[in-house]
Amino acid sequence: MIKTDTLKKSDFGFTQIPDNEIMEFESTFGAHHYGRMKLVVRKAEGVWLYSIDNKKYLDCLAAYSAANQGHNNPAIVDAVIKALHGSYSSVISNVIYTDSLGTFLKKTANLPPQLGPRFGNNGNKVLPKNGGVESVETALKMMRFYGYKAKGIEDGKQEIIVFENNFHGRTISVISFSTTEKYKKGFGPLTPGFKSVEYGNLDAVEKAITPNTCGILVEPMQGEGGMYQPPVGFLKGLREICDKNDLLLVFDEIQVGLGRTGKMFCFEHENVIPDGLILGKAISGGLIPLSVFITNTELMNMAFNPGSDGSTYGGYPLACVAGSAAIDVIVNDRLPENSRKMGSILEKKILDIAQRSSHVKEVRGRGLFIGIEVKSGDAMTYCRKLLDIGMLANDSHGHTIRISPPLIITENEVDYITERLEKILVD
Repeated sequence: MIKTDTLKKSDFGFTQIPDNEIMEFESTFGAHHYGRMKLVVRKAEGVWLYSIDNKKYLDCLAAYSAANQGHNNPAIVDAVIKALHGSYSSVISNVIYTDSLGTFLKKTANLPPQLGPRFGNNGNKVLPKNGGVESVETALKMMRFYGYKAKGIEDGKQEIIVFENNFHGRTISVISFSTTEKYKKGFGPLTPGFKSVEYGNLDAVEKAITPNTCGILVEPMQGEGGMYQPPVGFLKGLREICDKNDLLLVFDEIQVGLGRTGKMFCFEHENVIPDGLILGKAISGGLIPLSVFITNTELMNMAFNPGSDGSTYGGYPLACVAGSAAIDVIVNDRLPENSRKMGSILEKKILDIAQRSSHVKEVRGRGLFIGIEVKSGDAMTYCRKLLDIGMLANDSHGHTIRISPPLIITENEVDYITERLEKILVD
């Protein structure tokens, strides 16, 4: 791989069009559905992003955990290049087989423990899609079908329990159960069949259950909702409630899985096994859109048969090649362990800053998934200041600075982060 610090300005980026013109292109020809910060990235490598003038920025977003393995991880890039040169990367009709899909499915199915163990030790099965929200939709279909087929709920009456301040994506069905008004206002009619309760409140969950309830969808740790951990025992309590009431428990670990919180899966912190698991983002190392829904073989076979689901690009060869390599990097490079180790160091340093800061309300997190809530409620003001001094961060739910760098981060880079946080948070 070419060393970035040896590159000339002319080597950077897809074009040499000036930054102000690129930003004008996006403003003129693109939807204004993101609030942008004024940085045009021309190259990404490891934990660093580079502008056209070779100024570097430490990426503390990692594309919301998509770049857990670091940007343009050499092992994943090499696998993709080999597939492109080897002519086994093109999309293939799903009426036939590809070895890349079969290999990826086996590797992914065996990554978590046996899901839905109350349905038997049958192994796991995987249904691949593209973006994470597609796999959330797949999980919703699974829960609804289970309610209809196994519980005898009248089709169209199935109900799923979700949680306030959730974030599972932005399709119509998913925004229908968001409690963030800007995600859904003006996009009705919305999809019925969801009951939203307070995150972390087991009593509220039990009160929301009716004869039509078929499942619970939950983030084991909220990202967009404010970087919140649930109370200790909450996930175990959900497991007990689901077992008692014959409900499916599905964990959305699109942001918090695959090493982000210091374990391979966030649910391992409480040793709770879900019936279904949603993964995305880092499962392809940030190179190609890919997501999966994983569940017990019995449940997958119950709900999905020819014609009941499909996706042209879901699990296509190039994505699967990237996915297999991405999983290997997480496992072989022991990224969950590095996340735990570096996260512990980083959190201690941030807590020290917080004690000396008049701006910090609370610090919370696990592994390399850390939130710094500010008293003003305007985290973006601080994120813009960070960008000015060489670090990219973003807000979570407006009030919290999200710190979630790639999991390959070193102690020197942890120091880089904390030095900049000190500059903006300590008067």
